[in-house]
Amino acid sequence: MKIRGSVRAVRVLAAAGLVLAMGAGGVACGSDEKAEEDPFVGAAEVCDGLFAGPLAKKVESVTGRTVFFRSGTKDLDNVVEALKEGHASGRNWAGGAKLCKLRPKGARVGDGGGLTFSMYARQDVTDPRMADGSELYTMGKRSEVRRQGASIYLECVSPQLKGSSGNPLRIFGSFGRGESDAPDSRESREANLEILHAAALAVVKELDCENNAGLPEKPVLEPRT
Repeated sequence: MKIRGSVRAVRVLAAAGLVLAMGAGGVACGSDEKAEEDPFVGAAEVCDGLFAGPLAKKVESVTGRTVFFRSGTKDLDNVVEALKEGHASGRNWAGGAKLCKLRPKGARVGDGGGLTFSMYARQDVTDPRMADGSELYTMGKRSEVRRQGASIYLECVSPQLKGSSGNPLRIFGSFGRGESDAPDSRESREANLEILHAAALAVVKELDCENNAGLPEKPVLEPRT
């Protein structure tokens, strides 16, 4: 009886140890999940790491912030799909999708910036009108810089886009930095365009655009005279 009691006690203790081990593992796993779900990231990690490297500092400089809400992981896919649908529709222009939200920690809803891509109408690229304070640059079919952001117009021919050799996809990209106390300077305006260039390059590469839709691998920051 004594032996049986001892064996029973060992079994009970072993079972208890197993439960404790599982509980500890569950806590550790829960901690890992919590860490993975952290809603805030730095400029180098926001937008799926699109701005990793020196560009992260430019994002910080134009937004005046260093911590942002984590953005979605399928945003590039959504942009590409929207642009493909727009081209296939045969319409002169079509709505697109947001590639990236740049909403700083502590910002009110609507105060953040971001990057959006859509299909522009044929006449838009030759329209002489610009937003107040904007300046023309030479990248793409047309590009503009301003205090609060930048925009760019591109044409894409791709095997992914039926009939694009005769009717290229017209891509309009726009960056807005949101509410920011950053000064209005030449450096700041060109940083806006550099940020947009990185995003646009990601889009045209995903679309397999010939010659990257005319975008250079590194941004060319030349005002149009």
